Amino acid sequence: MIKYCKITLSALILTSSFILFTRLDLNAAVLSKEDAVNTALAQARVQDEAAVTPQENPELKYRQTLKEAITEKPEEFKMELDTYSRFIPSTGAKCQSGSVSVFDNEAEYSYDFKAFGKLPVALALATQYIGINNSTAVGLPTRLTGVNFGIETTLPFFNVKNTYFRVGVAPSFYGDNWNITSGNFRLPSRAFWIYQPNEKLTIIGGVAINVDYSEAFSPIVGFIYEPNDKLTFNLIPTRPNITYEITDKLSVLAEAGFSSGEFLVNKDGQKNTKLTYNEYHGGLGLSYDINKNINASLVGGMVMGRSLKYTPDSLGKVSIKNSPYVEFRVKVGM
Repeated sequence: MIKYCKITLSALILTSSFILFTRLDLNAAVLSKEDAVNTALAQARVQDEAAVTPQENPELKYRQTLKEAITEKPEEFKMELDTYSRFIPSTGAKCQSGSVSVFDNEAEYSYDFKAFGKLPVALALATQYIGINNSTAVGLPTRLTGVNFGIETTLPFFNVKNTYFRVGVAPSFYGDNWNITSGNFRLPSRAFWIYQPNEKLTIIGGVAINVDYSEAFSPIVGFIYEPNDKLTFNLIPTRPNITYEITDKLSVLAEAGFSSGEFLVNKDGQKNTKLTYNEYHGGLGLSYDINKNINASLVGGMVMGRSLKYTPDSLGKVSIKNSPYVEFRVKVGM
């Protein structure tokens, strides 16, 4: 009897152990199946997120500005203040006595947001001040001023892969003493395509439309190429430059640019007389990231092809000799 009970007890123990291990195996199989499903879902989410990274979306990677077609920006910055001061010392005029010195300052505040949660829109406010110290026989204003308001948006270009279309208008007032009147109102606009075949290359092409200006149309053509993490070719109007990062904060840069503006000024009691200012410049300098929000740069070089010209020509023109210049720029992202 005792022997029979021992056999029965042993059988019960073996049977219970078999049932327990069978349940554990089944539970492990169920958990393995759930893990596989969770892993597949996680991989799908990663792929979806990768499909909309800023590197493949120019309206996220490039800020819209009034003075430049596109400028690179960190995605977390929705607002930016970009300001510079350029000083050109007194330089003699060509073919006439006297000299001219110029102080050029511009500031632009831009704000990016998504209209209806989807459409990228940029608003901008910009000011320009050109101080003139003139000793030539041609009467020139002591200051030229401009105020610009702008709005732009970027849209996918139909179903063309990695291609976008940007369009914007900029109601503007250009005068000689912060005058904002209907007489010096202008409505420049622009439209161009952005094509980004890969993360390293961005190409743009389009046209600027300047109603009531001497040149009604001007091309917008250029590219941005980043062959590696340190070197960037940003050959986009109106401020093409090449930048090489020495450290995470310090970069050396070579840049060029031009200023071409038409201002409606008062001359000898005659209002809204057209005065055109033109110049080209190029130089070398350093750019430094003070912190993640603030960048400062200092550039020095030569300014060429300067002229101040009234329309019609009989009212006077001053062509200015080439001269060195110094420019200090600060960008603040918020």
